[in-house]
Amino acid sequence: MMRACAITAPGRLELLDVPSPDLGDYDVRLRPAAVGVCGTDFHIYSGESNFHCDENGTPIPFDQVPQILGHEITGVVVERGSKVEDLDVGDRVVIDQGRNCRSERREPACEYCATGHSHQCEFFEEHGITGLPGGFAEELVTPALNVIKIESDASFAQTVMTEPIACVLHCTDFGVRANGRYRLDPNAPQSERVRTAVILGAGPAGLLFLQVLRQQYAFDGPIIISDPSEKKRALAASLGGIAVAPNELEAKVMEQSGGRRAELLVEATGSGPVFATIPNLIRKQATILLYGVGHGGGSLELLNPLQWREAILVTSVGASGGFDDDGRPTIYRDALRMLEAGTIKVDGLLTHQYAGLPKIPDAFTGAHTDRDYIKGIAVLS
Repeated sequence: MMRACAITAPGRLELLDVPSPDLGDYDVRLRPAAVGVCGTDFHIYSGESNFHCDENGTPIPFDQVPQILGHEITGVVVERGSKVEDLDVGDRVVIDQGRNCRSERREPACEYCATGHSHQCEFFEEHGITGLPGGFAEELVTPALNVIKIESDASFAQTVMTEPIACVLHCTDFGVRANGRYRLDPNAPQSERVRTAVILGAGPAGLLFLQVLRQQYAFDGPIIISDPSEKKRALAASLGGIAVAPNELEAKVMEQSGGRRAELLVEATGSGPVFATIPNLIRKQATILLYGVGHGGGSLELLNPLQWREAILVTSVGASGGFDDDGRPTIYRDALRMLEAGTIKVDGLLTHQYAGLPKIPDAFTGAHTDRDYIKGIAVLS
């Protein structure tokens, strides 16, 4: 048996004794060390979302099957299966929480895994989200192909951000490939180039998008990022953004773009009413990356002005990508190496820590609603 922190009803987290997971030949057993608290976790905790469904797609109530959350996972290998040869006990690792055809050694791979879209796998399951136990526990078993070694002295709390960085890399790449008019390519003709970008929200996602645009795509045009928090705006400015309060955003976009408006906009708030502000921020046929989740409080007619502008709406989830020669996910490895090299800076994003399993419920009881909250981390060992 092991201890785990699980949702037993919407709005209720409890410490439970649950069976230790079995170890397969191609699996590793991990001791979670630090686990991020994600916006998706809050949606599940509140009862707004439940992604653990039966074969008919009906959500399974938490009081029937408690859900162990935590999908942004780092840890230490404590045991390896008999067929695992490239990982050792004691290795510090990050985890791709998504179980796909490659990690499950399923042949032939489904069309999504075969084309590098592993988080849309036909048979996809996800630790901490779809019913598979997550990282808020004393142990976790996952396929060895879902595990990537940490090759630096970066802390577990820092490397928790690997999964969010990977998601942002995937979303940006997806958006870049979706729009044939405006490209994030400094060598493209000026009429075909993204000249101005807007990011709505300076939470963890918005701040990572800002850095990915600057570092991964070498975008040197204005990136205007809005948030009501003065502290978040200061952090965004230090990372290369032009940070403004929401009520100043439209004027700043017009000023910085010379009246053209933005060719690229990232929606990273998850707020429905924010869609009312988007039409006046974007150029016709701009790309809009829909990254935030939730969007309550907004009605569908808010999409009409975007449709009239022929905006390219890109919906993205997870950290899909191809696989390296060893079968591990390329995008997670790329994200971890960027973090380890300091290309992406995360220290300023880690605003709240919770020590040990008994403290995890505290992460869900209000701090995340504070204006200056950015990211919570459960430190388990």
